[in-house]
Amino acid sequence: MRGLMYFPRTVVVSMLAFAFAGHAYAKSEVCHPTTEKQVASLFDRWNATLQTGDPQKVVANYASKSILLPTLSNKPRLTSEEKVDYFKHFMEHKPVGTINSRAIEINCNSASDSGLYTFKFDDGSEVQARYTYTYKWNGKQWLISSHHSSAMPEKN
Repeated sequence: MRGLMYFPRTVVVSMLAFAFAGHAYAKSEVCHPTTEKQVASLFDRWNATLQTGDPQKVVANYASKSILLPTLSNKPRLTSEEKVDYFKHFMEHKPVGTINSRAIEINCNSASDSGLYTFKFDDGSEVQARYTYTYKWNGKQWLISSHHSSAMPEKN
């Protein structure tokens, strides 16, 4: 009989130990506040670095673990070196981006900016494209975690 009395107590103590152990190791995330205006300015920052002609400055906008699915290349760019290579060629004709329409979504330490943009080049040509930037807060600044851009499939 005495063994039966200890069994429920042992079970209860074990359950409480597991519950508190899980709670003690739970990591609470602190959300960095931002606004739609601030997220929109991240494109402006990226676009301004395009104007420098320095692909390293453009790539500095990207998180170390990020992906670039560029407008004018079929190859996904995962490393900084691959991104620099893409921007070196993309920047040869001095592109200037303009947002045509956008939708911004903000979450805890992440945000997305999706829509349509147009790039104008120094030879007078233009490329209209769809885009999505996702951003992550790294504790110091917002960086691009993924960037997808694809030329519009239908000609106007």
